[in-house]
Amino acid sequence: MEQLRRYAIFAAVVEAGSMTGAAKSLGMTPSAVSQHISQLESLLGLTLLHRSTRRLSLTEAGEVVWQGCRALQQTLSATELRLSEVRDALLGEVRITAPVGMAGQPLALALSPLLQAHPGLTIQIIADDEKRDLIAERIDVALRVGSLPDSTLVARKLGQTRMLLCAAPAYLARKGTPRAPADLTIHDWLCGDMLGNGLLLLDEKGGEHRVRFKPKVLCNNVLPLRQFALAGQGISLQPEGEIGEDLALGRLLELLPGFRVAPMEIHAITPQREIPEKVRRVVEALRSYFGTTMSA
Repeated sequence: MEQLRRYAIFAAVVEAGSMTGAAKSLGMTPSAVSQHISQLESLLGLTLLHRSTRRLSLTEAGEVVWQGCRALQQTLSATELRLSEVRDALLGEVRITAPVGMAGQPLALALSPLLQAHPGLTIQIIADDEKRDLIAERIDVALRVGSLPDSTLVARKLGQTRMLLCAAPAYLARKGTPRAPADLTIHDWLCGDMLGNGLLLLDEKGGEHRVRFKPKVLCNNVLPLRQFALAGQGISLQPEGEIGEDLALGRLLELLPGFRVAPMEIHAITPQREIPEKVRRVVEALRSYFGTTMSA
């Protein structure tokens, strides 16, 4: 790094036309500038500058070094331009990881307008319910649902989704429809990991009703649980925004509408606080979608 500094000082001397002018632009003393030039010449074993009382001029070796410095300056300028594009332009790839249930229709609806408006932007989606290493896998944004563990990663809240208890009409015809939280204990449950310790229901007055049960089907993803529910195998807790069509068509029925489950928060996780413009716009699009559609 010290060698690069000496080349930069040499270039400043050539551009200024004097040691004094270079020293002024660099915030150094003329003697310090002269010392760096002498050290560079000693290292190269060549004289780079003809010194006189009136002016400096390049030797043949100095001209070679100066051309190299100019080429380096052009390369650095091109690098800075490319970095500004990475930082500010909506070009290139954004890598996103999301739970399987969220990686389909929700992401398509959230990000399609952004992709249409910016043809140079591409999205890579990694659908996975496991927590991936964002830094090691160079992931720009990770979507997380539910409570977040302590982490050095940066979390941005996007919104929240209501969670509804539901079951298929065929199951309710066979097992009966629960009328109160206590009735849930005798039913078959199709559960995700978040219900490992049971279910907490809140009534209209804020009263708490805790229900404990043994799952009939346990899975770490809501999609298989939804299919089991549609097949009439039990009661499932599902995101309201993802079962709207099933509710409208009567394939699933909401249970205990006078009680509610705490909504699940949705966060966008990034490896650092300062993010490129394309990643920021992706996060904004996700917040716009999840902050309205899924919390309505």
